[in-house]
Amino acid sequence: MSEQAPDELPEPGPPTAPQARVLGAVAAGGALGAVARYGALVLWPTPGGGFPWTVFVVNVSGCALIGVLMVLTVERGRVTHPLVRPFLGVGVLGGFTTFSTYAADVSGLLVRQELVAAVAYMVATVVAALAAVWAGAVVTRRLLDGPVRDEGRTG
Repeated sequence: MSEQAPDELPEPGPPTAPQARVLGAVAAGGALGAVARYGALVLWPTPGGGFPWTVFVVNVSGCALIGVLMVLTVERGRVTHPLVRPFLGVGVLGGFTTFSTYAADVSGLLVRQELVAAVAYMVATVVAALAAVWAGAVVTRRLLDGPVRDEGRTG
């Protein structure tokens, strides 16, 4: 991971856009993200008593997109509009991913006394989500940087 000099880091603090615009962006993005998640659950429903694959995939893919977004907005500054992070990060991806449904799914597995599946789901979601953020960031950096050439090779 490349280190940025302190003078290159974004200033901490409140968003630079007026609060009403930020709240509107978050609300609009959240609605879109929640509708997308609902659509995924309708298109790929979890059968009664089954493993909650849809929520798992939604959360992991959302985390990968968060990794992409953070590289583009914070680390590399490729996207600088002050409403992009509130709209896409907090709104769309916050509404798309879901901790509450994840928790309800774990609870449901425990109620059905599926301890192994519940623990596997809890652990796999956290590990996969963190790996997805990392992978999304790594892939985005590599795509932005282009192919890495080995200057020491001849041929």
